[in-house]
Amino acid sequence: MDAHIVIDRVNKVFESDGRRMVALQDINLSIPRGQFVCLLGPSGCGKSTLLNAIAGFAPPTSGTVVADGARVEGPGPARGMVFQEYALFPWMTVEQNVGFGLEIKGMARPRIAERVAQLLRLLSLEDFARRYPKDLSGGMRQRVAIARVLALDSPIMLMDEPFGALDALTRRNLQDELLRIWAALKKTVIFVTHSIEEAIYLADRIVVMTYRPGTVKRDLLVPLPRMRDPSAPAFNALKRELGQMVMEEQQRHHEAEMRSATVD
Repeated sequence: MDAHIVIDRVNKVFESDGRRMVALQDINLSIPRGQFVCLLGPSGCGKSTLLNAIAGFAPPTSGTVVADGARVEGPGPARGMVFQEYALFPWMTVEQNVGFGLEIKGMARPRIAERVAQLLRLLSLEDFARRYPKDLSGGMRQRVAIARVLALDSPIMLMDEPFGALDALTRRNLQDELLRIWAALKKTVIFVTHSIEEAIYLADRIVVMTYRPGTVKRDLLVPLPRMRDPSAPAFNALKRELGQMVMEEQQRHHEAEMRSATVD
């Protein structure tokens, strides 16, 4: 399979008030086209920092990110981003939010209307086309955010804990919705989560990251067929294995905080 995204010796260092913090250290990943990858780890392990480097929002201090054969040097339409906070325009209706990027691209209005209607059907939003974000539940707002990214037909979807703020039932429904869309459209997905169960349920491949500096602790292909049953013995065996890795990094995080508190 050809590599859709190549992350080569990526390092990211933040400096503030004379302090230097290494967020990412020597990250090397090659992600095939159409693969669903979850970045997993505790808070502070650099998952979102790596995602932002791939998106072009925060370039690495050293190393390179290549997407679709071109070096990433800033944000671009080939990489669509879905945030946890929805990031919808409150003064626009659902259909206006979904079509906004197409208007910016200069697409003709009839084509925009056709594309938006198609996506609203795909995400079961057609009955909410004229509603405003304030009138929608959290799950519906996230559907709109996903539809807005899909409207641009970005071959790469970057998702930063998009379901983290949702209740368990809505979260599972949207996970299933996302898997259905991914299977139909063959997008390359990089999905940040701190939920071990979510990573196993969604991903072809899970990259477990260490606590600061963020490095790759484990890179594994999920050996479970789809659709996955979270109550199955094999699912739970993998959940225990990954849980041990994440807890080790969580403990490192806790110890680092204790050391910092003692120094301060």
